[in-house]
Amino acid sequence: MDTEAQHTERDPSSGTEDGSRSARVSADTNDARDTGDGEDTADAGSARSTSSWRRTAFLGGACVTFLLLLSHFVMQPFLIPSRSMEPTLQVGDRILVNKLAYRFGSEPARGDVVVFDGTGSFVREQPRGNPVTGLLHDGAAALGLAEPDETDFVKRVVGIGGDRVVCCDRNGRLTVNGVPVEERYVMFGDQPSSVPFDIVVPPDKLWVLGDHRSQSSDSRDHLGNPGGGMVPVDKVVGRADWIAWPLGRWSTVQETDAFDAVPGAPAGGHGTAPHG
Repeated sequence: MDTEAQHTERDPSSGTEDGSRSARVSADTNDARDTGDGEDTADAGSARSTSSWRRTAFLGGACVTFLLLLSHFVMQPFLIPSRSMEPTLQVGDRILVNKLAYRFGSEPARGDVVVFDGTGSFVREQPRGNPVTGLLHDGAAALGLAEPDETDFVKRVVGIGGDRVVCCDRNGRLTVNGVPVEERYVMFGDQPSSVPFDIVVPPDKLWVLGDHRSQSSDSRDHLGNPGGGMVPVDKVVGRADWIAWPLGRWSTVQETDAFDAVPGAPAGGHGTAPHG
């Protein structure tokens, strides 16, 4: 009896201890597993965040590099800072300059609106400033985020190499190679020029004027300077083909037929000796 009682009492206690011990081990295992999962999840989230940041930085850098290469070789935006080309171009316009227009043997034609580097023709050579600041400015200007260099100008080509350009005839019109030009792109109310001139454009040079003649500093203002206001063809950055901003002015820069009747320069040159 005692033996059976002892055996009966011992069995439940033995089973309870095993069960609780099993429960403790299982719970401890689950706690450890839960802690490990949390750390793994945090590590995975951190890795994903770092990977996403690196991918975003790479894509941003690739886009900026692409835009810089595009603006250097193909198409560059320029901000119009003055009224010299009104009404064709207005202050605040951002134009897209086609750098391939004259890259493959073609040269600027009469009537083209061009951007050019005026160093040596419109402005004197300037001493170089801080190279880092200059590089940052050039990058911002290349993306159209800053005004272009003070040596960059936008004007309309009126005379090319060999042309004789005179202002003005008895009817107040500008003539090229003896043919009067109806300049309908000139700002309403402006004269073709308030400064008389009679010049022959040397080979590989350009005679350029702004459309808003009373507000434009152009070839006329540099007649007495070295070079006589002529712009070397190799200083032309490109042709202004589009107005990209503001959106309300999105359009192409319209071509003109004003020079269609103008003949080429005579092979033997002009008979007289024009002067500025």
